[in-house]
Amino acid sequence: MSVLKSALRAIALLLLFVVVHGVQAGDLPTVVRVAAVSSTSPNGELLIGGVQSSAIVVKGWLEEDLKKLGVKLEWVPIPTAVGGPAFNEGLANKTIDFAVYGDFPAIIGKAGGIDTRLIVPAGRGNNSYLVTRVGLEAKSILDLRGKRIAVQKGRPHELAFSQLLYANGLRYSDFKIFNMNSQAAGAALAAGSVDAIFTNSEAITLSDKGVGKIIWDTKATNWQWRSEVFVREDFARQYPAITQAVATAYVKAAYWSAQEQNRAEVIHYTARNGTPEKVIERDYADDGVSWKDRWSPLFDAYMQQHYRDAIRFARSENLIRRDIDVNAWFDPRYVDAALKELKLENFWVQRKPTERKPGA
Repeated sequence: MSVLKSALRAIALLLLFVVVHGVQAGDLPTVVRVAAVSSTSPNGELLIGGVQSSAIVVKGWLEEDLKKLGVKLEWVPIPTAVGGPAFNEGLANKTIDFAVYGDFPAIIGKAGGIDTRLIVPAGRGNNSYLVTRVGLEAKSILDLRGKRIAVQKGRPHELAFSQLLYANGLRYSDFKIFNMNSQAAGAALAAGSVDAIFTNSEAITLSDKGVGKIIWDTKATNWQWRSEVFVREDFARQYPAITQAVATAYVKAAYWSAQEQNRAEVIHYTARNGTPEKVIERDYADDGVSWKDRWSPLFDAYMQQHYRDAIRFARSENLIRRDIDVNAWFDPRYVDAALKELKLENFWVQRKPTERKPGA
């Protein structure tokens, strides 16, 4: 029965494309290229990162749907050390069709003229941490004025770092900033080459190893960095059924991730890049977000306010040179259609923006 249902859905997607465009199946693309962060497992296996992308890869949901339409799915791995610039370059030169990447580099790309649409939000977001070296007496970012801080520029968590500085009346010029990826920054912290780093959940591992001390994180703020699903505007316009198939796969993955019985498997997927599962559990803990809401794909007020604040801040700090109309950038039609198809219209609830708390 499930096979028949899957086949009927694939036919429906194809008919939608034909009805909207009045074209034949042969006009569908031969391949769909989805870019996502990647890493190498301890045994040398290339892994597509992100919980939902990982679930889609392992479960084969999107690959099966596209195959029924005669379309091949190609994952384009982007190393975390490269990050946002590689995504933006691929979108700009049209070597990728979809990008699952962070809010800050996506904002930079959009403001720089890359014509994208945000089609599937990614829930609550991810935390960032400020970690100081062992032996340094510092309780807040204010105590680090004039010190050496490592942060990877262009990565999503750089926005939270910038917001932390701004909230405390500080600027980049108040510090000696080193542009390093998380691995290099951790090594520099351990060697005493920098006084602090601003990074992701790797901070918890460094703390456990006694390399550094976490003195601040984003859990009490709405500065979590996000990683959404974006599509090239011209691709979505030409291939709406394929765009819908990709969006539906990610909504399905969000629903799967939101099931409490899948919690252990979700954490296992996240840990495939080598991050200990206990570290991931602690990263998720104590932020006041339910497990279900953590994976919400809704274009709710919380998500929209996050982007409006981020864009306003980036513009005021000259991190981007022009404003972005989020109403034109966001395209909730695909999520709405996916929720209806999957009968999930009432599964998640709209969230209001979280009141900001002091950055220090």
